[in-house]
This record gives sequence, C-alpha cells and structure tokens, in this order.
Amino acid sequence: MEIEGNFKTISFDGETLLLLDQRKLPNEEVYVKCENEFEVADAISHMIVRGAPAIGVTAAYGMALSAKRTVGMGLDKQINSLNDASRILGQTRPTAVNLYWAIEKCLKLIKNINTPEEIMRKLVDFAISVHIEDIEICKKIGDLGSSLLPKNAHVLTHCNAGALATAGYGTAGGVIRSGFRDNRVKDVYVDETRPFLQGARLTAWELNKDSIPVVLISDNMAGYCMKLGKINVIVVGADRIAANGDVANKIGTYSLSVLAKKHNIPFFVAAPTSTIDLNSESGEKIPIEERPGDEIRTFAGKKITPDGVNVFNPAFDVTPFELVDALITEKGIVRLASGENINSLE
Repeated sequence: MEIEGNFKTISFDGETLLLLDQRKLPNEEVYVKCENEFEVADAISHMIVRGAPAIGVTAAYGMALSAKRTVGMGLDKQINSLNDASRILGQTRPTAVNLYWAIEKCLKLIKNINTPEEIMRKLVDFAISVHIEDIEICKKIGDLGSSLLPKNAHVLTHCNAGALATAGYGTAGGVIRSGFRDNRVKDVYVDETRPFLQGARLTAWELNKDSIPVVLISDNMAGYCMKLGKINVIVVGADRIAANGDVANKIGTYSLSVLAKKHNIPFFVAAPTSTIDLNSESGEKIPIEERPGDEIRTFAGKKITPDGVNVFNPAFDVTPFELVDALITEKGIVRLASGENINSLE
C-alpha cells in the first residue's frame, strides 16, 4: 500500500505491523515490528506511536493481529483473546478517543461471525480500510482548512498533529501541508511542546522533510511572538472533543487559545469526526492522562531537577469551545465560538 509522503508512520505487510519509532526521532529513523496485540499495546503506551488518529489505526491492527495469532485455537478461545486484547489496548492511552472508537468497531464487526478464519479476515480488512480512510479524511481536512488560512499565513502549531500523528497526512499538519501547496502558508512557528518535545523533535522534522519553512520556539515564547506580529493564525489537533465542542489536546493548547483571543488571532482545531466523543458532555468529563514525572525531571536521560522534587505532568489540557474559532473536520467546518453546534456535522 503506497502512501504519498517522505516517510510512513504505519505500514502493514499482511503479517507484521511496522511503526516508525517516534521516540528516536529526529536522530534515527527506526521501525518497530509488532506481531501481536501485546507488542502493539506496548508501542502505544510507550509512545512509539502517538497522536489520536494514528493510535486508532494502530489499535485496529492490534485487534487484527490478535485474531491472526489465535485463528487456529478455535472460536471460543479466539473470542476470549479478542476481548482480552480490547481491554489491554484500551488501557494504553485514556485520553485518545480514537483508540476506543477503533476497538469498539472491531468488537461490533465480529458479532455473529462463526468461524475464526472469517473473524481474522474481517478484522484485517477493517484495519487496512481504517488506515486508508484516515489518509483520505486528513486530506479532506487539509483542503478545507487551507481555505480558512490568510494569505501569506504565519502559522503557529503545537505538539505534533502531522503525518506522524495519523496514518500519513496529518490533521493540523494536513492543513499546513495543503496550505503550503496552495501557496497560502509562508512559514510555520512550532512550539517545542513540553514535556515530551513533540514539536521540536517531530513537527520540525516533518516540516523539514516537506521543505516547509519552520521556526522553532519555546512554549513560553508564543505570546510574545503573537504580540510582535509574527503569527496570524493558530492550527492545532485534538485527542478528544466533547459533545459541546470542548477540546482536549496536548498540554499548553489552552494557554494558546487564551493568548489568541487576546491578540485577535484565529484559533483553529483540525480533527476527524472520530475524535468527537458524544458521550462526554463537556471537557470536564474527558479523562486526562498524567505522564511519569521523570519525563520532566530528566532530559536526554540526565537528571535536571533536585532530588525528590514533586512533578505535576498532565499530558493534555482542555480548551473551552468558545475559544475555538473553527473546528475543521472531514465533514465540514463548525464555527464553535460563533455558536455553531457539532451536531451540524451529522
């Protein structure tokens, strides 16, 4: 399966899942092999693969690999193993709703199927279809988002919502890629994004790969850059969007939305509709993952804090819908801050 672009985030040869190890970037381009659901779960939990859409696609492949592993064990054992796989995979990253979306789709798909071989075929075909569909969805998001960008846009983005966070094109990164293709993006300011430096390590790497002009800044420089007029539009991704439009994204996103409001800069969120969680009434209902404290206590494996220092390390924060000028999805654009409702997408 050929995917346009300078690298592949996820690839599957029918037997083995290959994931670009995002922990090693930008210094090494190394692929990790996954041959069963346990290895897939480990890859998700240890952030070998990350980004809500990419996690969803990877989880679908995890379920397919579980079905392949157990195809010769009989129907009952295969079903039990798939139920176990759904729990193991579901515990890996609690904020990314695409994870649960993919797992639930897999479980619904195999109901009333009576042969292990057919279950395996259904789940493999589903994972491949989700993979291909994600790329198509992101291209639609990119094209719609490009139309919202000002001419000669100086874009600020946070964390990584590009090809690395999806199956191969990007959500916020897709808007930037399409905007650059359409001669609307002049340059991109990238927050380094604490605590895991996804902006510095991943987004800057991606943009260089695509020959898109990039300027890396520290997280606490964003407001000053807005004041200086270096930024005139902000585009970010999302890991979960509540029914009212509140957006959970990488920690620091909320601060950007407040700064954008102060400086009259459009604040856009780009995400597939699979990221919308209608079961969460508002952002207060979204579970927020807390990462290990050593991600902040150390840098490149070396301690940078005093012994025994306490750390508060949430991976995400929640931006209220009234600060989101537009939610860009494959089904259309919702101007949340203007009072439009997510239900208009259906």
